[in-house]
Amino acid sequence: MAIILGVVGSKKSHLAQNSLFLYIFVPVFVDTHTHFYDEWLLPDAEEAIQRALEAGVGKMIQADVDSHERPAMWEIGKRDPGVLFQMAGLYPGSVTAENWKEELALAEETATSHKIVAIGEIGLDYHEGKDFVREQKEVLRLQFELATRLNLPVNIHLRDAWEDFFEVLSDCKHLHLRGNLHCFTASYEIYERANRWADFSVGIGGVVTFRNASLPKTLERIPVEKILLETDAPYLAPVPFRGRRNESAYLPLIAAKVAEVKGLPVQEIETITTHNAETLFGI
Repeated sequence: MAIILGVVGSKKSHLAQNSLFLYIFVPVFVDTHTHFYDEWLLPDAEEAIQRALEAGVGKMIQADVDSHERPAMWEIGKRDPGVLFQMAGLYPGSVTAENWKEELALAEETATSHKIVAIGEIGLDYHEGKDFVREQKEVLRLQFELATRLNLPVNIHLRDAWEDFFEVLSDCKHLHLRGNLHCFTASYEIYERANRWADFSVGIGGVVTFRNASLPKTLERIPVEKILLETDAPYLAPVPFRGRRNESAYLPLIAAKVAEVKGLPVQEIETITTHNAETLFGI
């Protein structure tokens, strides 16, 4: 444990400007996937960040979606350096036949000109239909190549598309990808298959707390060194807030359930998952 004496910032910042503070360094939770710029969270994003810090969530990573929401993500992120970190990538739900090349170019420009910690969130999503399957698969492949060029991890969003994901992933095995499977709720067999061609951790969120969820049984078999914590705020709030707006401040509730499943103290889950996140994302 380290004790640091210093000066920090004030005015709407979480750290008060020109005031002396004593900071005791201890492990803090890392929310590896959140969206403070989402219209559901945006009106009180600063307050939500403060609530997260007070709950012991010291680092939060914002996942990118597309050029429409990216400016708000950067605006929020630059207010809290060292607390908020950003990804860059084109979300599969934003891939359309008309403009995917332009959107992908903008995502790549962002990734190469800004300090980011991952390419994401990227992947495949067929939940709303399969009109753009070919385009989504091509965008995913190209972003896999971008991640390798930039030596960055990938943050994967998947919905109703595992088999096509494995097809693209196996074709890209030569890229030696690393990253995490965001909002993981699939089986242990799916986890194993994904790791045949890459090095993936799993992002565990509020679903693990849901009654009758199968995820806890799967989580029993996944090594704790491969587990990351996330909220996907403002979505998928954990029990007892299920159905309401999610926040990074609720991450300790997810950690408590993971600790219960793994038979470990919450403090140990905090330490291990924080190390996992800091190592994967370089934060």
